[in-house]
Amino acid sequence: MRIAFDSRGSLCDLSSTMPRTYRTLTALAAILLADALWAQPSPVEYSIYAIRYANSPGDLVSSMVIGAPSGEKLDTVYAVWLLRGGGRNILFDSGFHRERWFKQWNIEDYLRPDQAVALAGVKAEQVTDIIISHAHWDHMGGIDLFSKATVWIQKGEFEYYSGAAWQPGGRHGGIDPEDVQELVRLNTVGRLRLVDGDNVEILPGIRAYTGPRHTFASQYIRVGGNPPFVLASDNVDLYRNITEGKSSATFSNDDHSANIAQQQRMIRLAGSPERVIPGHDALQFQRFPIEGRVAIIKRAETN
Repeated sequence: MRIAFDSRGSLCDLSSTMPRTYRTLTALAAILLADALWAQPSPVEYSIYAIRYANSPGDLVSSMVIGAPSGEKLDTVYAVWLLRGGGRNILFDSGFHRERWFKQWNIEDYLRPDQAVALAGVKAEQVTDIIISHAHWDHMGGIDLFSKATVWIQKGEFEYYSGAAWQPGGRHGGIDPEDVQELVRLNTVGRLRLVDGDNVEILPGIRAYTGPRHTFASQYIRVGGNPPFVLASDNVDLYRNITEGKSSATFSNDDHSANIAQQQRMIRLAGSPERVIPGHDALQFQRFPIEGRVAIIKRAETN
């Protein structure tokens, strides 16, 4: 059975000729079963840290929470997340450093991502893996700062933004050409891994999920353990998306319902809405203990 979210967020069986309603229910049951099967003890207990590398003052809430009051503003953050365990130092997203983006956005209290990660006790050359949630400049723009890391990205994301996105009719807003060129270079030297689809184990205890369509093929991850956490990146911009049941900004308007459906899935995978960590919410640096720029989301006893 091949299952997926369609453009309206409905779950459907792509290979069946059964009536649509029956296909949708069958696919939903299959996804719930698949998620439940992997909600088991993780082979690795990871420590999880959110690392703030810049502030973003006065952002429009309506650009992150669909339907928010016009003109409402909020101070947000730019962050990456560090996972430590099983002999690995894993980044979820890599930040940015290219000069053009400082001219286009109001960015304050900036510290280059490799230097920010060092504040959590990990040097740039000690980062073993980088999982990229999506190809936007502020999430993929630091992959060249970590010289020994293997980079993981969805196959569809890589193929689209290294190809069709730049053809007539393609969409590449927020994608830095230099970042794409670096991604292609990493592929040629054997440091790129393509994640093919939904509910895929990337590394021990870490699984990737798709469907929110923040970009062409964005992904989020579930970090197994006791307890598990879901790192959403921009698939959930703010805690407010979850509490109000409202979509984050997505690839197209047709993807809003799929984003809301995936938020509910994230809550199931994490076991609690409090363990779904959004991409730009400064509250994650208030809800968890902090040491300077670093929020300690979870400290595993073995690390």
